[in-house]
Amino acid sequence: MLKKLFPGFFGSEESAKSREAEPVEYRGYLISSDPQDTGGQYRVSGFIRKQVAGGETLEHRFERSDVVSGREACDELMVRKAERFIDDVGDDMFTPR
Repeated sequence: MLKKLFPGFFGSEESAKSREAEPVEYRGYLISSDPQDTGGQYRVSGFIRKQVAGGETLEHRFERSDVVSGREACDELMVRKAERFIDDVGDDMFTPR
């Protein structure tokens, strides 16, 4: 209810989606940077997605403590860290803990 009364205050699903950078494909995964603005700096975060049989898309929220001063630098760092994570963990990232 409050979201309907004050949409700019809470943000919206659409505005959150627009923060995501264009996805980068890596070894069958799609990496989408979605940096979190922390008062002029950007926290490395985003999504790693993979399409599986039946058209289902698996999704892993990827967040790190790194903070970078520029959006583009943050996007690049997110992709590099996500690629390393994919190499280390693979599909296990989608396994519930």
